[in-house]
Amino acid sequence: MFDHVGIGVSDRAASRRFYERVLEPLGHRLDHSERYDEWDDFAIAQADASHPVTRRLHVAFVAASTDEVDAFWQAGTEAGHPNDGEPGPRPAYHEDYYGAFLLDPDGNSAEAVHHGRLRIGPNAVDHLWIRVADVASARAFYETVAPVLGHRVREGRAGRVHVEGDDRSFTLLEGPPTENLHLAFRAPDDAAVDAFHRTAVAAGYRDNGPPGERPEYHPGYYAAFVLDAAGTNVEAVIHNRP
Repeated sequence: MFDHVGIGVSDRAASRRFYERVLEPLGHRLDHSERYDEWDDFAIAQADASHPVTRRLHVAFVAASTDEVDAFWQAGTEAGHPNDGEPGPRPAYHEDYYGAFLLDPDGNSAEAVHHGRLRIGPNAVDHLWIRVADVASARAFYETVAPVLGHRVREGRAGRVHVEGDDRSFTLLEGPPTENLHLAFRAPDDAAVDAFHRTAVAAGYRDNGPPGERPEYHPGYYAAFVLDAAGTNVEAVIHNRP
């Protein structure tokens, strides 16, 4: 589902230390570049005037066992990062749900979660919670683009909306809005990238970058960008590597 999830951070070095420390026990390794620090499909970048700090995001990372969840939480709390929920079962989500929660240096909620089984695929991100001022408007955007991207949109409990695909998901829920998030979704081919952009713009959503090559990322990077109802920068991308 996710090609990558990108957040802006107020202090890149501090956030790198946090995520490197807590994701290492989960087996998610740091890949460093001039622009970004990345752990598989999760990336951080230094915020600036054009790309402000991401606020009020909840991001959960895949853990292969409950022991890994415990190690994630222990690594963070031992380094002085705030506890946001001790390791343990969360049967309110489902019977086998086991998670632990920390706050990153910008106050975003970071979780390690094990579902009693291994998630399909190598991605680091398990799920996101994205808070919005208007769930109905947010849902309408994702229902517009979901058929193009192969995603499913369904109603959740307590007025929440789930967008799912490839054993990953994110949840839209009402609350003080998540700010300055970048979501990039995998597309199967160039035509799907084109259709994503065309469909969203035709429905009245704002263009944030037309379909085309982005060689500054790598040769064959073909993507398009739109802004969803909450102003989130949403991308569809395919990596046409040689």
